Amino acid sequence: MNQQIAPASIAPPAANYAHAVLSERSGTWLHTSGVVPTRPDQSVAEGIEDQASTVWENLMAILQDAHMGPSDVVSVTTYVVVEHLESLPAVMAARDKALSGKRVASTLVTVPALANPKWKLEISLIATR
Repeated sequence: MNQQIAPASIAPPAANYAHAVLSERSGTWLHTSGVVPTRPDQSVAEGIEDQASTVWENLMAILQDAHMGPSDVVSVTTYVVVEHLESLPAVMAARDKALSGKRVASTLVTVPALANPKWKLEISLIATR
């Protein structure tokens, strides 16, 4: 199983994530690219909350296709265009909802822009089963 690592000798995480996740198996691994908020019909929602939901719907579809689920996720990297950083609570709420509150290793990176100017965020993840 995947186990959170939370040493008592360091400060707790700053939000709802794990400092580290230990995977004690050599099973199946999934590494995604940065998944973007493009819907199946190629449209992109205007608001970052809707974009975050779309990204997580896309990630869940990838996990399902790989015969995995939210419980297999061990690490998430979220890239947010810096001018939308004030919307971070909505971005993290979408993560927490998709993962059913499960804490995983999580990194936030601010960027000046993404490949498509309509995109406000993209997310990559690592899962193991």
